[in-house]
Amino acid sequence: MNETHASGDDHGSSPRSVDDDWEWRRRIRSNPHSHLIYRIVVGAVGTITIVIGLILVPFPGPGWLVVLLGLAVLASEFDWAHGLLQRSQRTLRAWNDWLRPQPWWVKGLVLLVTIAAVAAIFWLALLAGGVPDFLPDSIERWVRKVPGLGH
Repeated sequence: MNETHASGDDHGSSPRSVDDDWEWRRRIRSNPHSHLIYRIVVGAVGTITIVIGLILVPFPGPGWLVVLLGLAVLASEFDWAHGLLQRSQRTLRAWNDWLRPQPWWVKGLVLLVTIAAVAAIFWLALLAGGVPDFLPDSIERWVRKVPGLGH
C-alpha cells in the first residue's frame, strides 16, 4: 500500500515519507514545487548513476555496486525503486548463500563462466568499435592477434 505525507497525498511514490526524520527533506516535501524539482533531480542522478554502472559492468571493478548505488538513490524517493532494491538485495543474498557452501570446483566454474562472459563482452566491444589507439603498442599487438580483431 502506498504511503502519504502528513502534508498531503504523495501519489504513492516516496517510500518511508511518513517517518522521514531529516528536516531538510521534510521542508522540501512540504512545498509541491520544490518536491517536484527534488524528485526530478533524484531521478536524474539515480538514472545517470545506473547507466554509468551498467557501462562499467563488463569491466573489472565495481560495476554492479554502482548500479545498486544508483538504485539506492532512486529508492530514496520512489517506491518502485525501493521495491526493486529490496528484491535485488534478497537475490544477491540468496546467490551468496547458495554459492558459499558449494565445493571449490563449483566456485571455480562460476569464476570461469564470469571470466568467459567478460571476455566475450570485451571481444564484442572491440569487434564493434575496433582496437583503441591509446593502448600501448605491445598490448595493441597482442589484442590484434585475437581472432576477428586483426584488421
